[in-house]
Amino acid sequence: MSQNNEASRARAEELKKLLLQYSYEYHVLDTPSVDDAIYDSLMTELKGLEENYPDLITPDSPTQRVGNELLGGFKKVEHSSRMLSLNDVFSEEDVKQWGVRLNKLLETAPHTFFADVKMDGLACALIYEDGLLVRAVTRGDSYIGEDVTNNVRTIANVPLRLRESEVAVSYQSGRVEIRGEIVMLKQDFETLNAKRRADGEPEFANPRNLAAGTIRQLDPKLVAERPLTFIAYDLLREGEDAPVTFSETYGYLAELGLRRNAEAKALKTLDDAMEFVHYWDEHRHNLPFNTDGIVVKINERDVFNSLGVVGKQPRGAVAYKYAAEQATTIVKDIVISIGRTGAATPVAVFDPVQVAGTTVQHASLHNADEIERKDIRIGDTVVIFKAGDIIPQVERVVTELRPSDAQKFIYEDALKHQYPDLEFERRGADVVYRVKGISSDMMLKRAVEFYASKGALDIDTLGEKNVTALVDAGLVKDLADIYALTYEDVVQLERFADISARKLVDAIQAKKTPTLERFIVGLGIRHVGAQTAIDLAAQFESIDALSEATLEDLMQVEGIGGVVAESIAAWFGDEANALLLEKFKALGVAPVYKRKEGGLVGKSFVVTGTLQSMSRDEAADKVRALGGDFQSAVAKGTTYLVAGGKVGASKLSKAEKYGTEVIDEAAFLKLIGA
Repeated sequence: MSQNNEASRARAEELKKLLLQYSYEYHVLDTPSVDDAIYDSLMTELKGLEENYPDLITPDSPTQRVGNELLGGFKKVEHSSRMLSLNDVFSEEDVKQWGVRLNKLLETAPHTFFADVKMDGLACALIYEDGLLVRAVTRGDSYIGEDVTNNVRTIANVPLRLRESEVAVSYQSGRVEIRGEIVMLKQDFETLNAKRRADGEPEFANPRNLAAGTIRQLDPKLVAERPLTFIAYDLLREGEDAPVTFSETYGYLAELGLRRNAEAKALKTLDDAMEFVHYWDEHRHNLPFNTDGIVVKINERDVFNSLGVVGKQPRGAVAYKYAAEQATTIVKDIVISIGRTGAATPVAVFDPVQVAGTTVQHASLHNADEIERKDIRIGDTVVIFKAGDIIPQVERVVTELRPSDAQKFIYEDALKHQYPDLEFERRGADVVYRVKGISSDMMLKRAVEFYASKGALDIDTLGEKNVTALVDAGLVKDLADIYALTYEDVVQLERFADISARKLVDAIQAKKTPTLERFIVGLGIRHVGAQTAIDLAAQFESIDALSEATLEDLMQVEGIGGVVAESIAAWFGDEANALLLEKFKALGVAPVYKRKEGGLVGKSFVVTGTLQSMSRDEAADKVRALGGDFQSAVAKGTTYLVAGGKVGASKLSKAEKYGTEVIDEAAFLKLIGA
């Protein structure tokens, strides 16, 4: 090896070590010793050395954060031990009751407590081998998560190699697992949205959803453009050098170069823990991230582990949830959503308002009796809150502000107006109106069949008979449940053998990143067909943005009027559907929007008559694949009317009126390159 190369190698190692130290000072200690310009200059020098001498590039180099786009989605990875969720408590009395249960279980075993601010982000585990980051895995179902290593490597404060420390020198060998939350800090979120406003792009709704959605992107380059932060809360290590307490764990985390909450605190008693809870209830808005509560746990790790687990929650910890934030807004309308069981659920549509860090514009009113009990009228000012900081709810009406023209909501009249083609009934003591003449299981089966159909997600082998078998066996209770199916679940059913069970599960898993428009179609929103779904996808570009759309936003989409807009708003305002979308996300379903490309961008087609070479649906797919729009009727702006057979006088008249060019099948085939 040449002397120059040896000198370059030594210089590169010095630069890596120094850049790692500067990163530790910036991200963990929050006391940078150099300006950003100096860090950037040294990084540029290191990049130059690695370009000239590629053999100097190592996986832990700070230049190697952004990898290549994943093909085929994220791989499943089994956790070394379950990533558990926590039991929620909502009052001081709940905490005392938890303490009583602990004392009974522990008897005289000495113990203290440890408390930390609960972060609102995406749980993730970082696995290090011999000090080097080798894998990052999401929580998933607590047993199995998704490998998101490529994306997590782009997060600036995640060390690609653990910091060398005298306190934790042995941690440079063997396996170390760091668990924590991926969040977007409030300031970073505001800066990102300010840039999007300046660029004329739609703003993101809230930091938590953006962080979760970003980490599931298949292209690490996109992830690298968004300022995510990893904040650690646990460390798993086998052997004598494992931390003894959670407070000691936090010390190790800092020594190893991981950011953890400086607010976390070891406490002697539950009374001390409640003081901690009350303090951060008053000061939580000063935190750099969003929070909805405090985690309180047994500090001694061996005592904590000895208490065991009930379901998915450890006995040794609870999450104290703060009271939901409230706001007032005006009820602009009440629309009705038809759910998968045929239940008709009323949804209030509001003037948009900020609650608990997110924009709220609709909320479930549950049923006719609830509307009557709270006396909610269109035009009323209402107090809303978010139960668990997730689901918007109407607490009460501010009757003092009721306008003279507030409209009382007559439920049966609204059903007839909004769904003139359906009949509803309310049986016995049931508080819910349901579609007449159809069972909830039948509604579910139809919904799953439609979701899997060629016009929606096109899931091979998930046809009528297989759907019936899965629903009847209780394995599928909603649309998202199909993604939780395992080979072991399916193969036990009478219809399935080894090959057919594997084929079904594989076909479903292959459709976890559908195009956004097909996913929208598959949800089965009333009045939303293929073209409307395409238009919605083009306008909003993500399911989160669509779910946040106001009635006015929806009606700005070409071809969407009041009836369709109300139907869409009602669907997303239904609490059951909001939870369904969260379940899709938890199971790794991530619809993707692809901007139109191809030779037919900006051109629209209507087909009349029968084509000889393909069906109308196949013609629509080919047009859309080339970036064109496929319409059901000639309208102003339609580019071509494809005459597959005898054209009616009315269509020709419309084509002439709007200046639409009439072409035959041969000309159409030439346009689509067939």
